[in-house]
Amino acid sequence: MAIIRWTPQSPVRDLVSMQEEMNRLFDNVFGRPGARGSAFDFTPVVDIEETPEQFLVKADLPGCSAKDVKVHLMGDTLTIRGERKQESEQRESNVLRNERVYGSFERSFTLGTPVRSDQVKANFKDGVLEVQIPKAEEARLREIEVKVGG
Repeated sequence: MAIIRWTPQSPVRDLVSMQEEMNRLFDNVFGRPGARGSAFDFTPVVDIEETPEQFLVKADLPGCSAKDVKVHLMGDTLTIRGERKQESEQRESNVLRNERVYGSFERSFTLGTPVRSDQVKANFKDGVLEVQIPKAEEARLREIEVKVGG
């Protein structure tokens, strides 16, 4: 936790600072259409499981194709990037509602454990990316027998 020095400010500067914080809060929660980092960006949801032997990462990527998804592993950091492309067919109709989001995405996760990068497997099926990342031998949990006596 960082220690922040308190300095007295003028009431006007306090109001401006509070206004900036409120704007940032509303932008983060509700977003602005077309603004990067807003609620309108496509950010796939991810589950990460850890077993004694491996990490299992599952990412929901509806509307993406396998060729539009890239998986990279650098050290113990897994990066998933890709793009969900908008359908470009022309229709003779009026769009009444357009809520789905499109665009490129990138998610990175630090696993915090040495892994076997040469044995990573990635599979894409039914809009779900599954990445299996085996742990390095030295990172696996070992049970050590405790002996009685001297």
